[in-house]
Amino acid sequence: MNGKRLIIALAVVASAVLISAPKLPFTSRDKAYYADTNAISFVRPGLTFKVASVSIAAGGLVTARFRIADPLGVPLDREGIVTPGAVSASFVLSRIPKGGRFYQAYTKRTKTSTYPSTAGRTARQASADTGGRYVKIADGEYDYVFGTRVPAGYESSATHSVGIYGSRNLNEFDLGINYASTVYTWVPDGAAIVEVRDAINDQSCNRCHDEINFHGGSRRGLATCVLCHTPAYEDVTNVNPETGNVIDMRVMVHKIHMGALLPSVRAGKPFQIVGFGNEIRDYSKVRLPSEPNNCGKCHDTQATQSRTYLTTPSRAACGACHDNVNFATGENHANGLPQFNDNSCSQCHIPQGEMDFDASIKGAHIDPQESSLIGGVVVKLVSIESTNAGEKPTVHFTVQDRMGGLLEPAKLNRIAFVMAGPTTDYGDGIPTKGGYVSESAANAQAESGGWRYTFNQAIPTGAKGSFSVAVEARRQETVLAGTVKERVIQSGSPNDIAHFSVDGSAVLPRRKVVDLQKCNDCHRSLSVHGENRNSTEYCVMCHNPRENDSARRPANAGPPEAIDFALMIHRIHAGNRQSRDFTIFGFGNTPNNFNHVGFPGALDNCLNCHLAGTYNVPVPARLDKSDPRGFIPLVKPAAAACGGCHTSSDAASHALVNTTSLGESCSVCHGPNASLSVDRVHAR
Repeated sequence: MNGKRLIIALAVVASAVLISAPKLPFTSRDKAYYADTNAISFVRPGLTFKVASVSIAAGGLVTARFRIADPLGVPLDREGIVTPGAVSASFVLSRIPKGGRFYQAYTKRTKTSTYPSTAGRTARQASADTGGRYVKIADGEYDYVFGTRVPAGYESSATHSVGIYGSRNLNEFDLGINYASTVYTWVPDGAAIVEVRDAINDQSCNRCHDEINFHGGSRRGLATCVLCHTPAYEDVTNVNPETGNVIDMRVMVHKIHMGALLPSVRAGKPFQIVGFGNEIRDYSKVRLPSEPNNCGKCHDTQATQSRTYLTTPSRAACGACHDNVNFATGENHANGLPQFNDNSCSQCHIPQGEMDFDASIKGAHIDPQESSLIGGVVVKLVSIESTNAGEKPTVHFTVQDRMGGLLEPAKLNRIAFVMAGPTTDYGDGIPTKGGYVSESAANAQAESGGWRYTFNQAIPTGAKGSFSVAVEARRQETVLAGTVKERVIQSGSPNDIAHFSVDGSAVLPRRKVVDLQKCNDCHRSLSVHGENRNSTEYCVMCHNPRENDSARRPANAGPPEAIDFALMIHRIHAGNRQSRDFTIFGFGNTPNNFNHVGFPGALDNCLNCHLAGTYNVPVPARLDKSDPRGFIPLVKPAAAACGGCHTSSDAASHALVNTTSLGESCSVCHGPNASLSVDRVHAR
């Protein structure tokens, strides 16, 4: 045992005496949550930075006094000698000029491209400080003296910020690399802070991104990002020298999220950023799970400047998405007018006009399904009768628009009822290929208070347990008829679902596994199949263990692909991180390939989608799942769910070895309290 490990071992033994044991700030998502308590008391994983003060001395010398600590506030040694894990830190010094909106960093660098096709090309960028030095003040407390000096006559009355980002290496303790960032803002002359940059809040990003971080993980939070990703200023161009693409936050982030829909990308020019080690980041295939016109999804009210996109439109921000607009010539701009500056943008593009789809910012970016110009459709199940085994259920329902106006089923573009069962596992309750039945209700009969429809398909004789009936409907409406803005909008009814017993037993609703609201955090309003299906509780009725895409897949396209919900959704979200092709043939025998999907969150964080505990093994499902293109053509429930992300032959072999005629033994090792529980192996 080397000296360092001997010290650690002795310290662990003594830790109960030396350190009190307050509640540890770890969750089941953290590796430290599962580590030995004594070891955690000694290592104290995690990392925080906190700036106490910043001073600017004569000659422009800048000193930041800061503290390095664990999440409980206990000081850490920067060099990793007194406490485990050396800490590296980088510093950015930036300011917002008086009357300005964006940061301008004092700390800069010249980046020279080493990428083969652009080798030698340079760009001046905002960056971290170089040439600085540390002075230890006390345990965990340091001064950082910047190598960069502020110029004589700098604006001491302007907003200034110091950003720190860094990491702590705890790999030798199997606790990974811990990251942290912080930003300290002040006005050097002591005046109140007036100018700030807070257009988007981290919480908005984290709805999809889990925990927003970049550059290997050390830069966390938008307050850190905007210190460097600024518009051009002084000698700083802030472009990627390899591609010439602007890395101003407004432009870069808009382009990344627009991705495949950028006019320039559609015209054949990829949008790429070449990063560290000449790694090419190609965003040309990025497709948001919601349409990119949903500005308010990111610019929400959590940020103090959340309305800047409404009140201060600019050529840079708007032209980032609409990158086929030439503001100098007016090409592709409204009315063909050129715009030589941003002064008049807000005159035409006001926050909200009098009508949807006008030139106002909200009007131009409205989701058509949310337009006030349409009535929409809402179908509600009132009751279901004749629900015993052997009977044909009759559904009583209402059809209205969103304002309560009455509509006729025959005048909708589609209305259908789906019946499936049993709720323990849809798929084998109805004697059809997919284990469910879908019937058009366009010929429903009028009755007092609404409508009724009787299924042609009877509940099978001898059926047991609970079954479900659900409705889907859509309506097309023409708005702004006779104008240049005329369009047809298709909207869907929320899927209403009812459960009932077919044998007199207690009604058992289908288990709920995912939270639709979590889906909509990214998807805005999850809706597929022509606006018909918009509830995960409805999706599972058809996307059940027995189903695959054989009805749509051409004979020459090989074996069918699984469309069981758990397996399919995992594979879709694994997208570009899975080791197999995943293509589903849908309506019109059209192939839908998902290998380009880049899920923005952490795939190992099951809680991004799942309700707590619903991803644990053993799973309550009982039916084997059809997976003709998989390694196991008829795969057990847990192996199917986990194999949706873990798509290698090794993973399939592991599942197969641990399955017998009695079932799966997954819970022995991966159960909630087992040594390799799902939470534990997915911990960060």
